[in-house]
Amino acid sequence: MLKNDKNNNAGEMTYMQEQEIFERAEHLDTAVLDEAILRFGTPTYVFDVGQVRKTARNIKKLIGENRNLCYAMKANPFLVHIMAEEVERIEVCSMGEFRICKKKEIAPEKLLISGVMKDRDDLWEILDTYGGRCHYTIESLNQYAVITEWARTEGQMVPVYLRLTSGNQFGMDEDTLTNIVELEQDKNLLEICGIHYFSGTQKKMKKIREELRYLDTFFATLKEKTGYEVEELEYGPGLAVPYFARQDDEREETLQGIHDQLEEMHWKGKVTLEMGRAFVADCGYYITTVKDTKRSKDHNYCIVDGGMHQMNYDGQIRGMYQPHVTIRPQGSRGIYQDWTICGELCTGNDVLIQNIKIDDLRVGSVIIFEHTGAYAVTEGMALFLSHVLPTVVLYDPVNGFEQLRARRETYDLNM
Repeated sequence: MLKNDKNNNAGEMTYMQEQEIFERAEHLDTAVLDEAILRFGTPTYVFDVGQVRKTARNIKKLIGENRNLCYAMKANPFLVHIMAEEVERIEVCSMGEFRICKKKEIAPEKLLISGVMKDRDDLWEILDTYGGRCHYTIESLNQYAVITEWARTEGQMVPVYLRLTSGNQFGMDEDTLTNIVELEQDKNLLEICGIHYFSGTQKKMKKIREELRYLDTFFATLKEKTGYEVEELEYGPGLAVPYFARQDDEREETLQGIHDQLEEMHWKGKVTLEMGRAFVADCGYYITTVKDTKRSKDHNYCIVDGGMHQMNYDGQIRGMYQPHVTIRPQGSRGIYQDWTICGELCTGNDVLIQNIKIDDLRVGSVIIFEHTGAYAVTEGMALFLSHVLPTVVLYDPVNGFEQLRARRETYDLNM
């Protein structure tokens, strides 16, 4: 937990002292990763808490202190309690995510209950638990009916954001959203806090600029039609994260562009930027061990104790692109060979890197995949072939290692 300088007790690390440590750490030292290998074995995820905090604070500086931040916890739920200390809001998209936040004792005032499918019983459970202390998105007329039913029954106002569609299954079109605004002017059961908008991930500035200009125009039209002036925009920019060699990192430039574009808007309400990948991608390390090597038809293959069911890079297709990796121990013989790195699954698609030159790779070598902090731990086919779930470890430059999940068998979930 971060400590305020003013109220700091003896022996406790202050916010500024922690910030100094985070600023010095670009990537985890190889000695830290070597210790993780010795202590926890493989396969293991290590998430660097210092990098998470540093990234969140840098983003805050770039977009301006007057803008709020929201963490989409689907990117990595293991980091939600860390991010809750760094951002103003946490986006929750399932009952499972809600229960994680509840167990972690995250303040309900920070929670935005979102998601394209909201079951009535689930919504009412959350509403019965926290009522209007959470915020909620409305993505359909049915969701509107369910939430207004609870508000009418309990006699409580519920704070909501109306999600505007970008042309897919998420959110509502302009006419439906406008209709809800008009209905609510008569019923007065909900507090419409603003508009929620997200169209996708890995976007360039050109697309973001077009979206913000569109929203600026729509907000003016909505006010003209209904008299309602949008107070807040919860906007997901979907910042592009560079995962592979020879990709440019344009995040700082894009964030500056977002700041400037927001300043240019005629609409001057409050803005919350909602992101997941941009906050946590850089903090992750997925550690695997080479369990077998072979040469087949003049091609070198190595098999690791992991695979595509545990490690995912957005945009990767059968290992065609080369991610950033570290080999331990580092080769010193100068025997560089071309290798294809494959996982343990019985499918030809389980190729992690199609072609990479490695010095003296052998059984027992450890391959560390970097930038795996977002989605890798949750988005894979975890139950395919009933392999174990990897260990999950946090590393904090202040407090050291903390194991959040031990390696876990999955066969009992498949029988």
